[in-house]
Amino acid sequence: MNPIWKQFLVKAVPLLGLCWFLGYLGFATAGWLLAVLALSWWLLRWVTAAARVWNWSADFAVSKVPHVDGWWEDLVARIYRLQKERQQQLERQTNEAAELRHMIQALPEGVLTLDQDNHILWCDPTAAHHLALDPGRDLGLSIINLVRHPDFVNYIRAHREGRQPDAMVKIPGPFPGAILSVQLLDYGRAQRLLLTRDISQWEKLDIMRRDFIANVSHELKTPLTVIAGFLETLSEHTLPVEQQAHFLALMSEQSQRMQGLVEDLLTLSSLESGGDQASEDQVAMDQLLAQVERDACSLSQGRHTMNFTFERGLNLRGNEQELLSALGNLVSNAIRYTPDGGAIHVRWARQQGTQGASFSVQDSGIGIEAQHIPRLTERFYRVDRSRSRESGGTGLGLAIVKHVLMRHQARLEVKSTLGKGSTFSAEFPAHRTVAADGDGQA
Repeated sequence: MNPIWKQFLVKAVPLLGLCWFLGYLGFATAGWLLAVLALSWWLLRWVTAAARVWNWSADFAVSKVPHVDGWWEDLVARIYRLQKERQQQLERQTNEAAELRHMIQALPEGVLTLDQDNHILWCDPTAAHHLALDPGRDLGLSIINLVRHPDFVNYIRAHREGRQPDAMVKIPGPFPGAILSVQLLDYGRAQRLLLTRDISQWEKLDIMRRDFIANVSHELKTPLTVIAGFLETLSEHTLPVEQQAHFLALMSEQSQRMQGLVEDLLTLSSLESGGDQASEDQVAMDQLLAQVERDACSLSQGRHTMNFTFERGLNLRGNEQELLSALGNLVSNAIRYTPDGGAIHVRWARQQGTQGASFSVQDSGIGIEAQHIPRLTERFYRVDRSRSRESGGTGLGLAIVKHVLMRHQARLEVKSTLGKGSTFSAEFPAHRTVAADGDGQA
């Protein structure tokens, strides 16, 4: 039996029985009066309970459950349970949606949802940044009216028209040098997911890779061509001994050039794969600088005025071979690009104020135009390619210097005046300096 009818009968049957009993005893009027009063009282409670439930039905808030009894109490309890379950389910869905959005925002990709007409339904902050969108203003607008690049528009339209567009398309980003990868995916009912990714760094690395391969190929091709030509000449013609010796000397020079290039490539590769920080071994700078001086004098062969000013007892913590390579490269560059009769001054001293140390090479060479200075440490970058090859440079020296200094938390400072000369300074931080007679900071 329905519990509502059961409760009604439990209350109505005794009341009707009492009224019948009073009528049986001859008190019919009293019985009817009792019945009317009981019915009125019951109707009043019913209407009051109904009004409370009606008011509650506006939102069925679980915090505003009306106080009723009887079968209304059972009805309210059932609605309360359903509403509580619905609220818990809604909270779970809200939490899951929030968690999903947090996960999406943690991804490097930007995410937009579009309807079948390419109107923006939702946009995460990353995608808004990539495409220069305003989520508060642009929701509901067509994406192709906001991002007008032809490749992007054609890609979106091709996807909508059922044609087979490329899996992704590359477009310029809203900022100088930025490149975006955009991919459109179908999902749900007549909805699409637009993924954006900033691939600027990958594109730069790819360009560097292509340039590196092209430069290495070019640098090796020239000496190999020279050697091959001389070998062909020597094998096909009988030449005087003096000319043969001259050819052999030129071949030896070109082979040394290739050897130098390979050695610099290996050094650069070792530096790049050796981690971000050099060792903390104490390097005896007096001996290292003496080696730099000997190598410089040997390379100059008296063609320049060489001055060396070294502060004694000022050592560094780091890798001795790396430091010798970097400092030696700075000095050898000055010798190569300073005309005969020029002056070169090499200094090693403590920096006043910072307690760091500075290795500087000042020359009276040809100088460098200001626009070239920021690119000097790029691989194979040369201000004057023909002069660099004539001087025997590989184009990797300053790239090696940059990586060595980075591993020692040092920096390279370049000052130059065209036609007057340049100063290259390696500035080492205080925590890398150490006194020669102790283990503490200098």
